Amino acid sequence: MKVVTDSTLGAHLRGSGHPESPDRVERVAAALRLHAGIAVVEESFEADDGTLALVHPQSYIDLVARECEARRGYGTLSTGDVLVGASSFSVARRAVGSVLRAFAGAKRDGAPYFALVRPPGHHAEPARGMGFCLFNNVGILARHIRATTGARVAILDIDYHHGNGTQALVGDGISYVSSHAWPAYPGSGGAREQARTESGDVLLNLPIDPRGISTEGFVALWERAAEFVGRTLRPDAIVISAGFDYVRGDPVGDLGVERNAAGALARIFAKLAGELDAPLLYVLEGGYDIENVTGSIVEIAAAHDLSAPGTSGAEPKAIPESLRHIFERAEETR
Repeated sequence: MKVVTDSTLGAHLRGSGHPESPDRVERVAAALRLHAGIAVVEESFEADDGTLALVHPQSYIDLVARECEARRGYGTLSTGDVLVGASSFSVARRAVGSVLRAFAGAKRDGAPYFALVRPPGHHAEPARGMGFCLFNNVGILARHIRATTGARVAILDIDYHHGNGTQALVGDGISYVSSHAWPAYPGSGGAREQARTESGDVLLNLPIDPRGISTEGFVALWERAAEFVGRTLRPDAIVISAGFDYVRGDPVGDLGVERNAAGALARIFAKLAGELDAPLLYVLEGGYDIENVTGSIVEIAAAHDLSAPGTSGAEPKAIPESLRHIFERAEETR
């Protein structure tokens, strides 16, 4: 599996002590280079304003540029809880560029890619940065895919936290499925936040008790979600918001799920992408334990390199009853 990143992504928040640290790309990339079957490549560029404007209004882009440029140390962006410094604007632009380049590779090669980027993006709303996120990396990619090919896109979010910014983009060929702790930051994504648009796009939120879920339950949950996506949405492209803060031991999240769940999820997503003949891209969101992030990506790469798509063996009854009811209601409204 190819992992796309860029050495300049480490400049954001360097030395600040923030959990969203340069180690999330630098140490992880260094560790991944030691694994056979993983090719770490630097194929990035800074996305221009026109690309960012697929999601974010120019007034917000200008605000981020202005406030980052004015920083002599680190401070909070005026729209919310995002710490920024002088390099943050250019790094965030390059993160978007890395994601676009990685998707182009996945589409060209017919094989999954992983975009190892920071800052993450799924909390970034069109005119509001928040939750460590400046620009919505996966949302911009989805809008770019729609604008250039007309393909329908499904964004599947496995992060501990709900992607409120990505949810705001549902419609016009973009669907969003998210599992996440609730109620936890940012407070959105509850069981009543479900939708189906006139164009057939779906918002499916799967809120998990923040006290945790079994590894088998988490895998079974995503197996059923993938079946729903394949049967109901049949997207032309699949983007995984790959946050690994759901893994046991993460200092910011932690749903008690074991690290090896990532491999099981990868086999599920490989099966879905294969059935639909759809390009598949993983994009790093959260995950603040470096060993867990590294190990999860290794698990994903191994699953894909072994060409092992298929069923997980997880029992559907391991899915919490409240979440089974959400699937039932979603399937009834098809």
